[in-house]
Amino acid sequence: MGSGKISSLPFVDLYLCLEGDQPAHYRGSMRGLTKHPDIGLAPEYQDDLDKLKDHIRSKLIDDRTIVFYDGMRLRAAFILSSNGQKWVSLRRVKDKPQKLDALGFPAGLVPHLQRVGSRDGLILICGATGQGKTTTSCSLLVDYLERHGGVGFTIEDPVEYDIAGRHGEAGFCYQVEVKHDNEWGEALENSLRCHPRYIFLGEVCTPGVANQLLRAATSGHLVIATLHAGTVFEGIEGLLQLAEQVIGERAKQLLAASFTGIIHQNLSQYGLTTRFLLTDGNGTQSQSIRSLIRDNKIGQIASVMDQQHALLMQTGQLFR
Repeated sequence: MGSGKISSLPFVDLYLCLEGDQPAHYRGSMRGLTKHPDIGLAPEYQDDLDKLKDHIRSKLIDDRTIVFYDGMRLRAAFILSSNGQKWVSLRRVKDKPQKLDALGFPAGLVPHLQRVGSRDGLILICGATGQGKTTTSCSLLVDYLERHGGVGFTIEDPVEYDIAGRHGEAGFCYQVEVKHDNEWGEALENSLRCHPRYIFLGEVCTPGVANQLLRAATSGHLVIATLHAGTVFEGIEGLLQLAEQVIGERAKQLLAASFTGIIHQNLSQYGLTTRFLLTDGNGTQSQSIRSLIRDNKIGQIASVMDQQHALLMQTGQLFR
């Protein structure tokens, strides 16, 4: 066999068959790739591939976890296919998130996102799987801790970026990892007892968690949360549908009161594309957005989003 190193491959996701004889393959970086992004491994990598498989098999790891191998930090997700083969998908992640101004947002939007760190409420980051929601969330949190100070908590499954510890002169971050759905609510409740300034919730997936994060966002914290959603509207409606299962119509009142902003993002070979909506505290436009949420007229938010986008492109501002 050859002596190629898996760590030298330009992969985003690596797929290994742990029980079965199917060949490994990987998805390369999307930048510059327009055709056939899924690539099989050459024979020269087989030795290192076998070592990586043995390393994964030797670990008592859950369905979703972080694996360290040859200087790489890999987020693992296991797949049991219908034919009985067990696969693992390994996503390559960096130790630290990029700076906020390096993520690919429109340049004029970044200062507005940074100013949000001085407020409280809820910032919802939406998109499909693998679209950089966690990266954006952690970049925001680190920026806020460095810029404004305070204590931050992340609650994740698994912890993806290592951002625990000191940030700037007056910021500190704690990271908590949960493994089961019923642990999210408890971890969020425990974090509130520590009086954090910022909370990052890795995924809103249960009614109880949706309810608790809305309550946290209306009690003096700035909450950053990710949610799988195809559009901005689906993100808002999805959060409401979850929370309403616990608190009914009050969910709309809490979301309207806490709504600070939402970003929907998509990664492609051309970079990051976003749809966004931010509020400016208690300004006229913000009151309009909150009224639309309370009145369940989510679709009408589109016109406000278009206005903000057009104004940003023309003047670098979001609000008149």
